[in-house]
Amino acid sequence: MTKSIESLKWRYATKNFDPKADLAEDELHLLKEAFNLTATSYGLQPCRMVVLKNKVLQEKMMPMAFGQRQVLDAPAVLVLCTISVDDAYVQKYFSLVEQVRSTPREILEPFQKQLEEKFIAMPHQEVEAWARNQAYISLGNLMTVCAQERIDSCPMEGFLPKKVDELLGLAEKGLKSVLLLPVGHRKEDDQFASMEKVRLPLEDSVISMN
Repeated sequence: MTKSIESLKWRYATKNFDPKADLAEDELHLLKEAFNLTATSYGLQPCRMVVLKNKVLQEKMMPMAFGQRQVLDAPAVLVLCTISVDDAYVQKYFSLVEQVRSTPREILEPFQKQLEEKFIAMPHQEVEAWARNQAYISLGNLMTVCAQERIDSCPMEGFLPKKVDELLGLAEKGLKSVLLLPVGHRKEDDQFASMEKVRLPLEDSVISMN
């Protein structure tokens, strides 16, 4: 069994975090890097990640997550958010491409114009749905990296986004919360950690076409 598969079998949606087991700064930095390096559509990165490491705010957030204690007990909660994407955002992205890669403007301009027109034409709700999809890609990548580094995590959709946005002042930053990912280390006596994973047989979940 490869290390990657072993890590995925070790991972589970952690129910009981050890409140006394903190995350080291280098562990948090690694997760920040992993988020920033996640692949996104067109490379536009329409997501942002808020690293919440504040017990006062985490306690206030817990009722907004329907009383799920992971939000409080985990040493940190990663809040995945979307950011508005429009033609100005696209222009800023291509300026960064030009700066980092020294790509000539005449090469970038056709693709930049195509994307600007695309986002101008897209209804706002459609753009938001597209950005949310990118947040889920980031979530999957973060969970895999956590497993590889033996950092426990628990993906959460069950919370009140508008309340969390208000608590953290996200609207002022142009952000909307989409997903929560408490991260830390499991309690040694968490009974869920040793439970066998319930998954379909491989031949039922994967369809091979040769």
